[in-house]
Amino acid sequence: MQETLFCLRVGHLLPRSMSDSNTTDITNPSTFILLGIPGLEAAHVWISIPFCTMYIIAILGNFTILFIVKREPSLHGPMYYFLCMLAITDLVLSMSILPQMLAIFWFNSREISFSACFTQLYVFHSFSLIESGIFVAMAFDRYVAICDPLRHTTTLSNPVVAKISLAMVLRGSMLALPYPLLLRQWPYCRNNIIPQPYCAHAAVVKLACADIRVNSYYGLFVLFCVIGLDVIFIIVSYTQILRAIFRLPTKDARLKTFGTCISHLCSILVFYIPGLFFSLYYRFHQSVPLQFHVLIVSVYPLLPPMLNPIIYGVKTKQIKDRLLWLFTHKGT
Repeated sequence: MQETLFCLRVGHLLPRSMSDSNTTDITNPSTFILLGIPGLEAAHVWISIPFCTMYIIAILGNFTILFIVKREPSLHGPMYYFLCMLAITDLVLSMSILPQMLAIFWFNSREISFSACFTQLYVFHSFSLIESGIFVAMAFDRYVAICDPLRHTTTLSNPVVAKISLAMVLRGSMLALPYPLLLRQWPYCRNNIIPQPYCAHAAVVKLACADIRVNSYYGLFVLFCVIGLDVIFIIVSYTQILRAIFRLPTKDARLKTFGTCISHLCSILVFYIPGLFFSLYYRFHQSVPLQFHVLIVSVYPLLPPMLNPIIYGVKTKQIKDRLLWLFTHKGT
C-alpha cells in the first residue's frame, strides 16, 4: 500500500560529497544506504525513544493477545482466531522494520545489502496486504454473527476459518511478489541512497535508471483494485450490520450488539485512514519538508501494531476481563 502513498525527493538535502559519490557507475549496487531521518541525524538518538517505546508496546501487546486467546477456551472462536492472525501479522510488520530503524538511530548502521533490502520490502508489503485481508475476514465474521447468528458456527467452522486465513496469506504473498521481482530487473545508476530508515517499494524504485511505469501501474492496481475492494467489502458488510442492529427492538440490545464491532471498527480506522490522509496530503502539499514526510513514512507502519492490542484490550470485554484476572491472580 505504501509504495503508492509516498514519493520522496532528497537531492536538495544530501551533502554534495555524498550525492556525488553515489551517483556514478552504480549499475548493480551491492548495498543501499538508509539515511534514517534526513536532516535530523543529530537528533536520531532522541527520535529513537518514541520509536523504541512503540516497538515495546507492539511486541508486549500482541504477544499478550496471543497468550490470552491460547489460555482461555471461551475465546476459541472465529473472531479471536482472526484476532490472533492480526496479532501475528502486526508482530511480523514491526519486527521487519523497527530493528533496522533502531540500528540506524543508535549505531549509525546505514548499509543494507541488495538482497536484504528487497526481502525487507517484500515482507513489509506482503504482510500489509495480509493485514488488509484479515480486516475483510473479520468484517465477514461480524456480518455473519449479527445478521445470521444461528448459522455463525456452521458458516465459520474451524476448517472454514483455516481456509480463509490461508487464502489471505497466499493473496498477500502473491500480490507483493512482483515488487522485488520487478526491482531486481532494473539497473541502478542514479544513487544508492534511500531517504528513509527502511526499504519500501516507492523509495527503491525511484533509484532505478529505467522506465518504471510498470511498477507505478502495478502499485496503482494494488491500491485501487485490492485495497480499494477490501474497503468496499468492509463498507458493504457494516452497512448490512448497521441495518440489522437498527432493527433490534430495544436500545440496550442495539448498544450491546454494536459494542461487539467497536474494536474492529477502531482498528480499521487506524489502518486505512492515516494512509489515505497522508497520501492526499502529499499529493496536494508538495512544499512540505522532506523530514516531515519521512517521519510519517516511519511512524505510519508502526501505528497499527502498537494500537491494535490496546484497542482490543480495552474494547473487548472478554479479553479485558481475562487480562484483569491474570493481574489480580498473579500472586495466588
